[in-house]
Amino acid sequence: MKLYYSPGACSLSPHIVLNEAGFKYDLEKINLGKHQTAGGADFYQVNPKGYVPTLILDNGEVLTEGSAIVQYLADQKPESKLAPQAGTMERYRLMEWLNFISTELHKGFGPLFHGDNEETKEKQRAQLGKRFGYIEAQLKGKHYLLGDQFTVADVYLFVMLTWASKTGIDLSQWSALKDYFARIGERPQVQATLKEEGLNH
Repeated sequence: MKLYYSPGACSLSPHIVLNEAGFKYDLEKINLGKHQTAGGADFYQVNPKGYVPTLILDNGEVLTEGSAIVQYLADQKPESKLAPQAGTMERYRLMEWLNFISTELHKGFGPLFHGDNEETKEKQRAQLGKRFGYIEAQLKGKHYLLGDQFTVADVYLFVMLTWASKTGIDLSQWSALKDYFARIGERPQVQATLKEEGLNH
């Protein structure tokens, strides 16, 4: 398998999952500004959507969209327990979290990274703050989003929390969320992945 990634982007989520589940894989860094691979190829030829993550399977199939990729990876290594078994209520809870993180957090960061209107950014930070407040309430008394089991949803949320600190959102106002972020950041495979991407946490 090969993962196309950009350091610190949402592709960090499947990159962590690859390491947590113990996969052997190749990496290729993408310049998202130029839509170019590290080897100089046109990234649109790999993924017409032009963004990461993109996973090339051993049979040559191309899989895109982070939530789909992390579930695929977890299902290939069920012993990793990174996703509940398909068809169970717990699996639908996982999908519920992945969808929430994708639509309510991930997309919400766009204006903070790419916009230049400070009023819009403040509104966006406030909106994201409401979402983080909801997650804070859900985490009370739990180690992870689904309880005691660490899953791919936790990996995705962790990446979003790394973005919070880069965009002027102070996590200290949500104590459970802040502790959760620190706890996941201490995992050996998370540390190894951050190092692999040249990131400091």
